[in-house]
Amino acid sequence: MAAGYATGPEERPRPKFPPARVDDTLLVREAQGGNTAAFEELVRHYDRAVLGLALHLTGSREDAQDIYQDAFLRAYRNLPRFRFECSFYTWLYRIVTNLCLDHLRRNRLRKHDVSVKVSTEGEGEELVAQVPDTRAGTCPERSSRGREVRERVGKALLRLSARERVVFELKHYQGLKLRTVATMLNTTENTIKNTLFRATQKMRVELAELR
Repeated sequence: MAAGYATGPEERPRPKFPPARVDDTLLVREAQGGNTAAFEELVRHYDRAVLGLALHLTGSREDAQDIYQDAFLRAYRNLPRFRFECSFYTWLYRIVTNLCLDHLRRNRLRKHDVSVKVSTEGEGEELVAQVPDTRAGTCPERSSRGREVRERVGKALLRLSARERVVFELKHYQGLKLRTVATMLNTTENTIKNTLFRATQKMRVELAELR
């Protein structure tokens, strides 16, 4: 296992999960056979998405780096047991989300300052669908409103359980389909729907005054 990703790549906010590449299967099989260069190539393909997700969920660069390191270390150690029952990237992000869940459960009260971009698909889009434009040049009133929305959304996310928050963010920040989230969290799509519904209801209550 090479040390090329020891310090992590440059962070990018809220990355979309990259699609599985056609050569992932070949790379995984090569890595399972002991080819460390093949595993390094897998790391290079997914490192920014993994770090970005960890950074977004934890709100801490240091914690995100720790999760990033741990995720790839676990992937490397467990790769011989990967049986291609799902895509490699789904399997990898399952490791990452589980690590993030553990972290959130240990640090439930940690403040998390976020700016939300809610998906235009599925439940919850009405919660913060019209976040004001806070770019330079916009009026102070709109900028102030944007800061208020972001602060309230950050506080609302802290009201969610660790699992609710991860499900909400995977769906609405990352734009993943519910069945993909279910696979990552090793549960059923119906369970994820129920979790998302509870999270959405809690968010709606917390953000009601912003309407």
